[in-house]
Amino acid sequence: MAITREKKGKLVSEYTEKLQRSQAVIVSEYRGMTTKQLQDLRRELRASGSEMVVAKNTLISRALVEVGMPAPETLFKGPTAFTFCYTDVAAPAKSLNKWARESKILVVKGGLLGQSVFDETGVTQLADLPGREQLLSQVIGILQAPISGFVNVLAGTLRGLVNVLNARMDQMEKAA
Repeated sequence: MAITREKKGKLVSEYTEKLQRSQAVIVSEYRGMTTKQLQDLRRELRASGSEMVVAKNTLISRALVEVGMPAPETLFKGPTAFTFCYTDVAAPAKSLNKWARESKILVVKGGLLGQSVFDETGVTQLADLPGREQLLSQVIGILQAPISGFVNVLAGTLRGLVNVLNARMDQMEKAA
């Protein structure tokens, strides 16, 4: 059944809005996956702050042109699913790579990050990045290191003073 021109326009504007909100788009081929597998994958991706959409390649290409992003023809061949990464880029890439390894059906083709286009090795590299929470904890640890070191230096001098006073008190008790 053909899609009307109005419906195509609405879909393109919807995809444009999703592209503007997303940090990255990961492109994959879902041919051969069952509906249950697709639902499970979408649920997992939703939990990581992303959304997978099965769309016509021409409509996504139009939306990419409207947003001003490149529309590489090499990624848009065959039945294609587009994962819009809204909050975190690494977590959806990890999920997609895991599904591709385990199912042997899903094929990760590549993606778009800003104005740059990357292939499946780029998605693998994104998956190797630590997650958002882990990066935040590393930054907090780096920020806390000088402060905790300063506190230890200050506590060390007080500890030394207390030790000297205790030693002097022991000496006076033994002398008395």
